[in-house]
Amino acid sequence: MTATDDGAGTRVDWETIRREWELRPGVTYLNHGSFGPSPRSVIEAREAWSRRLEAEPMDFFVREMEAELATAADELGRFVGAAGEDLLFVPNATFAMNIVAANVRLRAGDQVLATNHEYGSVMRIWRDACRAAGAELVVRRLPPFLDSDEEIAATFLAGMTDKTRLIVVSHVTSPTAVALPVEAICKAARARGVQVCIDGPHAPAMVPVDLAAIGCDYYCASLHKWVCAPFGSGFLYVAPKHQTGLRSPITSWGGSISGREATWKDEFTWFGTYDPAAFLAVPTASRFLEDVGIERFRGRTHDLARYARAKILGVTQIEPIVADTPARYGSMIALPLPRLDGFEGGHGRQDPLQLRLWQEDSIEVPVMHWGGQRLLRVSCHLYNREDEIDRLAAALRRML
Repeated sequence: MTATDDGAGTRVDWETIRREWELRPGVTYLNHGSFGPSPRSVIEAREAWSRRLEAEPMDFFVREMEAELATAADELGRFVGAAGEDLLFVPNATFAMNIVAANVRLRAGDQVLATNHEYGSVMRIWRDACRAAGAELVVRRLPPFLDSDEEIAATFLAGMTDKTRLIVVSHVTSPTAVALPVEAICKAARARGVQVCIDGPHAPAMVPVDLAAIGCDYYCASLHKWVCAPFGSGFLYVAPKHQTGLRSPITSWGGSISGREATWKDEFTWFGTYDPAAFLAVPTASRFLEDVGIERFRGRTHDLARYARAKILGVTQIEPIVADTPARYGSMIALPLPRLDGFEGGHGRQDPLQLRLWQEDSIEVPVMHWGGQRLLRVSCHLYNREDEIDRLAAALRRML
């Protein structure tokens, strides 16, 4: 499909937008949710920043970098509903989550509450933090079928006790691709004096992110996913009341390299010599999506994910675990597959179906193993088309 009506009466040429990406010919790439390639303008912006650094490193690092990072943070803040001074650029959400875990003071007997849909490395971070402090990681199971905000929030929040010190919850889950009602969860937590750290690598761009309205204490995100910023770009939001004394996991000089007035971010901004080009190209990525139209982007990619839902359900005849509504999934959907006896999935162990799809059909799409289920997680961005999903469905019909 080369052009469609965007729902607002505007004709959009999706094929022209697709050509902004330089993807490898012959590959059907349906895994933007893991590693999202950048459009040409973002790649060029990143390279331009690196060239500027290489042309005069002393001038760049000592006189320019901090001001440019502050400008980029302000631009990012406009995109996610926060002040730039409350946002710290980091390489990815995992890096951000480690900073939070190093700074939340857990005591013996405390509890950290999480859902059973959380990302594996996040669970590992908090298991280790709880073990070191003598605290407990409590994993609350969400309903088997995810539909209403009210039911999801009520089920999860029923796990909160007087011992709960912190809630760790995804905005959009990784293994199951479900959007969760984080604003309602934060409101309930604030009423009981419980801090909330949101794991949000899949949310920016895919769903509206307004950090001022959400009201969390910490928000960890990767920008190389749906925002299409360069690999190695992410952010950590820290509410102002938690900024003073925040410790970096890396000890360097401390303070501003250019002699600017001290801020809470100094310990993190200069951790030794590095190339900040990925961070500085973030505004180019957000402007690219805004030029397309952020609601147009969301509508198009959700329509593709919904198309994938219908096509793959037609093959498997297994109902999804999530309601068919944009409130529950956006640009990515996880669809149940038949069970596979004798194989245990996990980090670094690819499902045989995922390998066959790549080896026989050059289709990149992950098969997730979560909660005893086997899920095909299909990601859709502006470079994807319906015929690619048709190709996936045909391959599944042959292989299953």
